[in-house]
Amino acid sequence: MKYLIMVSHGRFAEGVKTSLEMFAGDANDRVFALCLHNGKSADDFKKEVEEFLNQHKFKDDDEFVVLADIIGGSPLTTFLNVFSERGYLDRAVVLGGMNFTMALTATVSLDTMDKESIAASALSEAKTAVQQYEIPSDSSDDDDDDI
Repeated sequence: MKYLIMVSHGRFAEGVKTSLEMFAGDANDRVFALCLHNGKSADDFKKEVEEFLNQHKFKDDDEFVVLADIIGGSPLTTFLNVFSERGYLDRAVVLGGMNFTMALTATVSLDTMDKESIAASALSEAKTAVQQYEIPSDSSDDDDDDI
């Protein structure tokens, strides 16, 4: 079984998970959000990660896609330290710069792709989604010039 674990500062991962429920409700039982909330320490977060892993009895053949808001941030480094201590890290791919498109792509791909393909697809879709929106020009302004 494959799982998506999102890790972030603040409530970012929780917000992404809530939005995913609108698009991928069926797979959402394998999507988790772990957040280092404002005012909490890395040690507090470490305890939350340990409790999360204690509650979810992952199997030896389970695989993980981990999305983080920032590579090198304390939520991700704390999570990965605990994750590694439990022996899960070698069954995971870890991506940073999380955005909604990346999370949606990973979520809907949990049943159809291996973790490396999910990572490649999620990165590709995330990069494609980041762009400037071009506001269409109002053609009626051009018509007024002709009068």
